[in-house]
Amino acid sequence: MNAIVAGLNVFPIKSAGAVPVAEAELTPDGLRHDREFMLVRPNGRHLSQREAPELALLHPAFDGVKLSVHTPLAPSPLVCEAVDGPALDVTVHRRPCQGMDQGDDAAGWFSEILGLPCRLVRFTGTRPTLLGGGTLTYADGYPVSVLSAESLDDLNRRADARFSMARFRPNIVLRGLGPYGEDAVTRLRGDRVEIELVRPCGRCVIVNTDQETARRSPEPLRALARYRTERFAGVREIMFGRLGIPRALGALHVDDELSATSEPAAS
Repeated sequence: MNAIVAGLNVFPIKSAGAVPVAEAELTPDGLRHDREFMLVRPNGRHLSQREAPELALLHPAFDGVKLSVHTPLAPSPLVCEAVDGPALDVTVHRRPCQGMDQGDDAAGWFSEILGLPCRLVRFTGTRPTLLGGGTLTYADGYPVSVLSAESLDDLNRRADARFSMARFRPNIVLRGLGPYGEDAVTRLRGDRVEIELVRPCGRCVIVNTDQETARRSPEPLRALARYRTERFAGVREIMFGRLGIPRALGALHVDDELSATSEPAAS
């Protein structure tokens, strides 16, 4: 079975807005610059849309040197160069890792517009995936998230609504697998790249946040719970999409054709 890459999204700041791109470099840690930055509370705990839905209104861009963030919440954007600041001990879902502090100016800008004290850090060090022997930056547990456009179409029919793909924040949007066709896929291969899909993607309340307005409602999580609640590793979760680990690296482009196969996991 083949699938077409219908969209690519990079999230330079964890839990902030997406940067849709026409091409992206697949690295061991996922798409280049994805979740490279993160906002943390004074105790080092990561800040997400669960407690600050306004993060959806932050629109970052990062070229490897300069970070810029535009938002309707501020009269002027943040523009700063990434710095090798002091390494802070931080956590992502209580898992320890580190980040280089990006300075008081950035911390003050984010704290003011979000109305709570926080600091911006840039990933440093190494961080293993929960399963599969991969590495990642500040993504929750795996470096690549994948969702089929047809799966979203089916959800919208069931919910009698029009939820955008942005709600689900995938790195890679596929078309051609049919509704939930990604559930059975373990390998995506292109001319240069390979991604092993290692587990379904469990969903949380963030999908109920409109990424254009930051308003929250009970849907679509409630609709998904009616037919997409499954058990994985002994835990019941609402599953929608897949999570993966890069196994062969290179450039990915929108409109690339990928082979989608089901194979045993690598030993």
